[in-house]
Amino acid sequence: MLSEPSAATVRATLPVVGAAIGAITERFYDRLFTAHPELLRDLFNRGNQAAGTQRQALAGSIAAFATHLVEHPDERPDVMLNRIAHKHASLGVAPDQYETVHRHLFAAIVEVLGDAVTPEVAAAWDDVYWLMANALIAIEARLYAEQGVTAGENTWREWEVVGRVEETEDVATFRLRPADGAPAPGFRPGQYVSVQVRLDDGARQIRQYSLSGAGHGGLDVRQICVKRVRGEAGTPDGEVSNHLHARVREGDVLRVSAPYGDLVLGETDADVPLLLATAGIGVTPMIAMLEQLATSGHRAPVTVVHADRSPAEHALRADHEAYTAKLPDGSAYFFYERPEQGHPAELTGYADLAALPAVPAGTRAYLCGPLPFMRAIRSQLLARGVAAADIHYEVFGPDLWLARS
Repeated sequence: MLSEPSAATVRATLPVVGAAIGAITERFYDRLFTAHPELLRDLFNRGNQAAGTQRQALAGSIAAFATHLVEHPDERPDVMLNRIAHKHASLGVAPDQYETVHRHLFAAIVEVLGDAVTPEVAAAWDDVYWLMANALIAIEARLYAEQGVTAGENTWREWEVVGRVEETEDVATFRLRPADGAPAPGFRPGQYVSVQVRLDDGARQIRQYSLSGAGHGGLDVRQICVKRVRGEAGTPDGEVSNHLHARVREGDVLRVSAPYGDLVLGETDADVPLLLATAGIGVTPMIAMLEQLATSGHRAPVTVVHADRSPAEHALRADHEAYTAKLPDGSAYFFYERPEQGHPAELTGYADLAALPAVPAGTRAYLCGPLPFMRAIRSQLLARGVAAADIHYEVFGPDLWLARS
């Protein structure tokens, strides 16, 4: 990993760089988008950029990677790297883009830190960047090869919308089939695809949506569920989600990536108790997992936990219940802030594992939902003896958890 001189320099300068990383990333993005406006228009999420969350995520990942290098010199933070690589692959990120990022990032570092960036400091942080970048390039190359994709060339494939279902007031399911008639690529339950849409101003914005199932209407049909993002506290409405809700109907064509994502059931999960905990639209990858578990006849206990505002806002509730009921040892606990009449009092409000009879020994947990929900469930699982290594999660949007937990 890092050479000893570089490690010593990074260790000594990490507090200074860490304290300035927000200013550095802000300057970096300003430089990058000035030189390459097409990246903001057609690659980066404009909503996350406006809110500043993408900048926080970049800062957090760099700081987390550097900290890991100096604290664990013989290890590589593969969980973080894999998650970033899957997201990059779904966007079609190419190796030469890392050089573009490097050029503007290091110019920003020099602008912000000035004379503190000695040749030794620059060389050490250059090592950090390329260790991270080259690791990502290698992982992404493997992911592209698995999908038969060439980076930056055939990221997108046209899929026809063959069905649309209004799940709730703000959630719609889109059923898709390859427009060229060729077979749909396989996917692992829990994975997502990127969807690229052309907006009224000509921008081609991209968002990721979990594959919530397959086989509805044919073996080559895949489905995604899209929650309409409504702006709150002065933030704008979600550009892509609102476009899909307002404009896309059966017969339309969408540009969709191959499936990616590392929150998937493991090969050894067949014989262990599982807990699938979700909140809101985080239910979507878990529905696909439940479908697989029900189809395969998973015999170990499966505990399903879901939190939502109300039964009417619980997307895919019928599938949630049906797949759980098909399991030999499945149980479901739905928590609602505004429950329907007759809903159990102990399941009213926020999700609380204290309402469950037990969490079986050896449980492996999969979480998806807002960060506060996942942090709360993770803490409760740890308190019940579930090993940290057996708690897996997915974040919708820029991943800030790894840098903070």
